[in-house]
Amino acid sequence: MKLDVILRIGVKLILPFILLFAFYVHFHGDYGPGGGFQAGVIAAAAVILYALIFGVNAAKRVVPQGLVERLIPLGVLIYAGTGVPALFEGHNFLDYGVLSHHDPVHAREYGILLVETGVLITVSSTMTAIFYAFAERGRA
Repeated sequence: MKLDVILRIGVKLILPFILLFAFYVHFHGDYGPGGGFQAGVIAAAAVILYALIFGVNAAKRVVPQGLVERLIPLGVLIYAGTGVPALFEGHNFLDYGVLSHHDPVHAREYGILLVETGVLITVSSTMTAIFYAFAERGRA
């Protein structure tokens, strides 16, 4: 019983830092190793850790399954929606320079950030949905 309390307090203390690290990896991905996929996996790992310590039902109250299922296509739409404006202007898909006619260099940075955000949302919600699906299965 005492170990359970230590784990719960430890997870409550470390969880914000795990999520903060996920966002660091996401925003640092433009300049070095990291990006949306890695950040998405780290964010999903935080949810899974919470579920392992506090229970799947408690995790579903914090991150509901319906929300997770709606975030999967949202991330894909953000990714695709970033590339579609270039097609309408006669350029290649995901040609970020089209996003701003005044400053194409910054437009490319913003475009990459948007795409990586879409990847983060899709990966984290997909990993969480997979965990929820396995957690709901009965034991054989």
